Amino acid sequence: MFDKILIANRGEIACRIIRSARRLGIGTVAVYSDADANARHVALADEAWHIGGAPALESYLRPERILEAARESGARAVHPGYGFMAENAGFAAGCAEAGLCFIGPPVAAIEAMGSKSAAKKIMEEAGVPLVPGYHGQDQQIGILQQAAGRIGYPLLIKASAGGGGKGMRVVNGAAEFDDALASARREAKAAFGDDQVLLERYLTRPRHVEIQVFADSRGNAVHLFERDCSIQRRHQKVVEEAPAPGMTQQLRAQMGEAAVAAAKAIGYEGAGTVEFLLDEDGSFYFMEMNTRLQVEHPVTEMITGQDLVEWQLRVAAGEVLPKSQQELEIGGHAIEVRVYAEDPDRDFLPSIGTLEHLRPPAENAHVRIDTGVCQGDAVSIHYDPMIAKLIVWDQDRTSAVRRLQQALADYQVVGVTTNLRFLASVAKHPAFVAAELDTGFIERHRGDLFPAAEPASDDVLALAALDVLLRRSHEADRGATLPLDPCSPWLLTDGWRLNSDNHHTLTFHQGETTIEVVAHYRSECYLLELPGGPLQVCGELDGQGDLLANLGGRRARATAVRRGNELTILFQGRSHCLQLDDPYLLTDEQEGTGGSLTAPMPGKVISVMVEAGAEVKQGSPLMILEAMKMEHTITAPGDGRVTALHFEAGALVNEGEELLAFEAVEGS
Repeated sequence: MFDKILIANRGEIACRIIRSARRLGIGTVAVYSDADANARHVALADEAWHIGGAPALESYLRPERILEAARESGARAVHPGYGFMAENAGFAAGCAEAGLCFIGPPVAAIEAMGSKSAAKKIMEEAGVPLVPGYHGQDQQIGILQQAAGRIGYPLLIKASAGGGGKGMRVVNGAAEFDDALASARREAKAAFGDDQVLLERYLTRPRHVEIQVFADSRGNAVHLFERDCSIQRRHQKVVEEAPAPGMTQQLRAQMGEAAVAAAKAIGYEGAGTVEFLLDEDGSFYFMEMNTRLQVEHPVTEMITGQDLVEWQLRVAAGEVLPKSQQELEIGGHAIEVRVYAEDPDRDFLPSIGTLEHLRPPAENAHVRIDTGVCQGDAVSIHYDPMIAKLIVWDQDRTSAVRRLQQALADYQVVGVTTNLRFLASVAKHPAFVAAELDTGFIERHRGDLFPAAEPASDDVLALAALDVLLRRSHEADRGATLPLDPCSPWLLTDGWRLNSDNHHTLTFHQGETTIEVVAHYRSECYLLELPGGPLQVCGELDGQGDLLANLGGRRARATAVRRGNELTILFQGRSHCLQLDDPYLLTDEQEGTGGSLTAPMPGKVISVMVEAGAEVKQGSPLMILEAMKMEHTITAPGDGRVTALHFEAGALVNEGEELLAFEAVEGS
């Protein structure tokens, strides 16, 4: 076994690898960029080496710097995690040339599966079923158009070199093909440095089921059962669970055998995942093989009781697989959700900011949190905006779903927009509870999963008012201990007024709505005038700063987070943001309406599709932005004319910056 390994990654997967290595008595070396100098993985590792600037291309995607750090630190092996250099055959070869063990598959296996087109040819020869499609090397647009016509619509354009939904587009008809192809190629080039694509028939209601495989250098190979990853947004997984609901023993055996055959066909070693599309009739088709550990590996660990990172380390060190196929068995049910800093209501755009308040649910035998961030850390434009993976386990799926619902209700994040409310909507949806899963789940249930914003309830307003009043009282008490006149009337917070009832009026803003709450002071409580009527409240702040309240005889617990005039109330699994008496309201021009279009996120202008003076129709593409290797198209909000362009292709923009000026046609 190795005495020291370098982890060529960051964030939660680096922390995850460190945890297993430490348990095995293996020293760990972290690498970090300028942006990650104070990151959690840097603090957890035994030592850490700086490798470059904040952008990944200047640090985590610089193999020479990583290998230099490995040599100088005395590491004997390199674990790539997932993403970045994990499936880079050149990096794996570079490790070997430097005398380092690459904790992953052989170079030949990475190369074989690195191209989706080549991979499908190998799988076809190995007898693994394939979806009808085009996997050829000729990438002329005419050839691709002809192939699309033969396959039929709808079809899927996929980046040959990548994964994670990047460079992937669904095309419903021939009229959409050229634009979708150009967009997929741009995104593939930006993400993987390769714009080659393949085409496949698009199955209308498939499930995404993948098989975890493992192989050693002695010719042994096993599968550790399946995971269902059907619930996806932008072709990226959101919810994963194991075992797959409704899976029969016969189908599990067939898919497992096909996955093992796929691994053996390329001389595989280490951890890998063979991904299949499972059709409604029980037919399954090979999609791709990921030659690395997957983000969703914890659900497999939870149902098998195995540490897959430990398996990777042992196999890389030349040991045999820890267990045979007959020794592996399924115990219980596990579900994982990915908690992201993103805005589901804005097509899941990344949310940039500081994690001002971060309190995950308590970990125990049923709840696991894999994360690479701490409270106070920044979510930046440079890397994936994942905050954590929340994994739950129980004896059966029904119990696991209940665990998931409770854990999501307990998860608290303030400072960035997150997908927590969206995940909670998924977890509670009757179709999810009933395990009615397929890759179109989110679109099919969009109306339920993206509900309109609700006004703050009387309970939320009461909690907000109580928090403000209690904190004012505590501040006054603290002020009374200063070397001032303790009897000064200016230190009183009881709302005393001459010839009037003692009260305070608190003004809150929620979006464009203004709400006034009048607080009347009573001897041991407050009587609040709320939109729904009067309510008597009292309470206290506990040691964690949580609010323990009595709302008209009902006990309630909430967390209130104050940032300037912004007050966030976390109550009953929901987050409610209010502005307290904020006189500064954005004008139409500042909000990006009234004749301008602003950047919905910080990023880079990839393409400008119009010229100043151009007349456009509603929905016409105007600009394409890229952030975190994902594209976002800026479209015309109505019929009108582009009066000015403020940025050219290649320019970097900040969130909220005006991209162009737009003059709408009257009535549009």
